[in-house]
Amino acid sequence: MQSFSLQEKLENDLVLLLSLDADDFEAVYKPASHPKVWNQHPNKERWQRSVFENFFKGALASGGAYKIIDKKSKEVIGCTRFYDYDPQEESIYIGYTYFGKDFWGQGYNKASKAVMLDYIFQYVNQVKLHIGAENYRSQRSIEKIGAIKIAEEPVAYFGENTKLNFLYVITKKDWLAKGE
Repeated sequence: MQSFSLQEKLENDLVLLLSLDADDFEAVYKPASHPKVWNQHPNKERWQRSVFENFFKGALASGGAYKIIDKKSKEVIGCTRFYDYDPQEESIYIGYTYFGKDFWGQGYNKASKAVMLDYIFQYVNQVKLHIGAENYRSQRSIEKIGAIKIAEEPVAYFGENTKLNFLYVITKKDWLAKGE
């Protein structure tokens, strides 16, 4: 049985992650509405409002989605989520993360993943991430925080066609050792 909340308020010096609500559509669509945000993702059309609406429905249905807020400007800069908790394996996934293009390369992804990993490793022993096979930017980003590619597998995104993804893993042991 799950002994943690996927709706916990998470924050560090750079970002604030708050539970995604149904009335957050416009706020999270704004940073998602540029085609460049999605050009390496499995669905390159998510910048279109009608396609993003499906993505947003999937985020709400996951029960673990967050809007990412820049603590300095108080602006919503992206979205991420926890999903597919497996109590037997003591694992959970982090993914479906994006940031508005104006926020790339400024440490927001690293800060967001760090606050999520610091929180969730109190309850699980490994975190998995699906990264699109052509999403080189995200692959490099998560490798920098210690994720290791362990497989390639097809993934059916919420209401979308199956696409090839790389499966990465970060173990609690490795994450904690990195922080020492």
